[in-house]
Amino acid sequence: MKNKKNSLKPYQQLGIIFLIVVFAGFFGWLYEFIFYYFDGGTGEFYMQGGNFLPWINIYAYGALLIMFLVQLLKIKKYPWLVFLVSMVATGLLEFVAGWLVYVIGNGTRYWDYNTEILNFGNIGGFVCLRSVLVFGVSALLLVYIIVPFFVKLARRMSRRAFLILSISLFSVVMADEIYNLLASKFFNWFDAIDFYKMLGWKYLT
Repeated sequence: MKNKKNSLKPYQQLGIIFLIVVFAGFFGWLYEFIFYYFDGGTGEFYMQGGNFLPWINIYAYGALLIMFLVQLLKIKKYPWLVFLVSMVATGLLEFVAGWLVYVIGNGTRYWDYNTEILNFGNIGGFVCLRSVLVFGVSALLLVYIIVPFFVKLARRMSRRAFLILSISLFSVVMADEIYNLLASKFFNWFDAIDFYKMLGWKYLT
């Protein structure tokens, strides 16, 4: 009876997933925005990600993967296990994604740890120990602070307000992503990289 009372309704679960996608993508963008400032010698900031908005898709995918594994393996009660599983899972995600882009794109790289600072444990430039450690710590933040906050938000807000909030934020991010990832390339339209370069910003995809 207690579980039924505390369980989330389908619309709340969906809204929380939308918010996780938005938050994780922004969190990843913020992390890279700060990191590359130091990696570049603290001379200037670099934009990255490929979107107009401050959002990077692979961090959103990683967050969803983490939440899926935490639920599937039922390890939420064990922070150390959440940390280890998240490190391995997101490390594999990063390596596979980077390697596929490299192979399919004839040598294209969206990131290359070979040229970055703190790249110990570097494997082919696709993944390194520093990155997976950051992902592991970020997973703890996600599982034990961010998601519980979203759950509390879902329960306190009215159904209408929560759906408007979550769907609106998710839709804006997805529209930006679809435009820059597909539409701009298919129709050769002006994209986020063109926009930031026009402003004089250095851009890292």
